[in-house]
Amino acid sequence: MNRLKVTPSEFQALSQYIYAISGITLPPGKEYLIETRLGQLAAEYGCNSYQAFLLKARTHSGGELERRIVDAISTNETYFFRDNAPFSLLQHKIIPDIIDRKSKNGVRPSLSIWSCACSTGQEIYSTAIALRELGLHSGKCDLHLVATDISDAAISRASYGLYSQFEASRGLSETRRNRHFTPQGEGFRINDEIRAMVSFQKLNLLRPHTGIGKFDIILCRNVAIYFTREDRLRLFKDLSRHLNEKGSLLIGSTESLSQEETPFEPQRYLNTTFYQLPDASLEDFQFARTANG
Repeated sequence: MNRLKVTPSEFQALSQYIYAISGITLPPGKEYLIETRLGQLAAEYGCNSYQAFLLKARTHSGGELERRIVDAISTNETYFFRDNAPFSLLQHKIIPDIIDRKSKNGVRPSLSIWSCACSTGQEIYSTAIALRELGLHSGKCDLHLVATDISDAAISRASYGLYSQFEASRGLSETRRNRHFTPQGEGFRINDEIRAMVSFQKLNLLRPHTGIGKFDIILCRNVAIYFTREDRLRLFKDLSRHLNEKGSLLIGSTESLSQEETPFEPQRYLNTTFYQLPDASLEDFQFARTANG
């Protein structure tokens, strides 16, 4: 079956629509994403052009088609213990420092972690596995793990925790897979004790999310690269409000934050960078809003 081709005008209109419903930007050169991720969906809805498909999306009742478009476009590459270094950083530096700081005077420590764009769950489950390997379960620490994503399909898959053999082999050693997963059908399902550590919910990072709370660690890895510069600045300003004092922000290995544009200060540990807020009040910090700062 021939792939439905997108015209320049259709690509522009669809890009604007996708940005409006998800905040994801598709610059010129990303036409293949429309064709590979939405072409089959367009055919399913009986559309022989992307112009007709866009009209269908805008007028379709109930929002089902809009949700399916978000699901298709927001599906990104992910795997367990992705890049590895951030999880070593969590296990050997960030989490022990937080637990040590909160364990003063014999008080049982608490730890809250938010995975902002959890996709199908590999990141937050990797974090949960790291916590168990540190012994921070079974009542030894009050844990609060939250994972959010814009995609209903991703949240559903993550919550169920079932992965194909291919997915369960990416980033997981055989020892970890045997310890923390159970064979199911032709794949592997995350064990219930790890699944129960995480709360999943749908959330659009570019819309108000006032009720989610504050966290000791925020994972916002490989998601801001899909946003415009203005939206990135707004996102990290919002994230700063959800970070506890002396909390840590982790972003993607190919991403970086400018101190002139965000309140976060880079910290280094064993060739890995993470970000924390300065001691000064955030209320005095003014974000840059122009291209020149």
